[in-house]
Amino acid sequence: MAERKKTGDEAEKKDAPKKSAPKKAAAKTAETKKSAPKAAASKSKSGDAKKTEAKSGGAKASAKTKESAAKSGGAKATSKTADTKASETAKKGAAESESKAPAKRKATSKPAAKKAAPKEEPQRPVVNARARFVRVAPRKARLVANQVRGMPLEEALALLRFHPRSASRDIAKVLDSAAANAEANHDLVADELKVSDITVDDGPTLRRYRPRALGRATKINKRTSHIRVALTPED
Repeated sequence: MAERKKTGDEAEKKDAPKKSAPKKAAAKTAETKKSAPKAAASKSKSGDAKKTEAKSGGAKASAKTKESAAKSGGAKATSKTADTKASETAKKGAAESESKAPAKRKATSKPAAKKAAPKEEPQRPVVNARARFVRVAPRKARLVANQVRGMPLEEALALLRFHPRSASRDIAKVLDSAAANAEANHDLVADELKVSDITVDDGPTLRRYRPRALGRATKINKRTSHIRVALTPED
């Protein structure tokens, strides 16, 4: 009996694991069923996290690309602005050089214009008169003309009226003719004139002969003069 009990107990012990195995399997299945929603939830959470990470990564990547594009655009803009500034400075430099060159040309041309067109004082009228082929020697006439040159007309006529040389009468006639020309042609007053210039030039010489002793003949030269007078108003 005791052996039978032992064998029965042993059989029960051997069957006990067999009976407990379905229970364990059922417990495991129940646990797996319970843990499945959690795992799915955790998986969904991890998927959501990955999606959010992917979104954030995409956003970061897009932000980085935007920043890089903005930087490249800024670099391009800065390069363009630098090019435009360089071109503007070059244009300004060329314009300044061009403006300076005409300015220098103008500065150099101003003195030329001043030299070309200086302020000219109104010229005083000059009244001329002349006597040709006057039968007086030029040397004798020049002695009188040198005394009259530069004198006022009234004083010159007074001097010639009382001058001992015969050439004074011919020179006085030329001065009277010049004064008449000034009054008739230039509307000037004779009392306000002066003898600015008077010249005596040689005229043709007349050849004559004179008989001398022993049947000889000597030459005689009768010289003539051209007298020219210029009158101007006094200062």
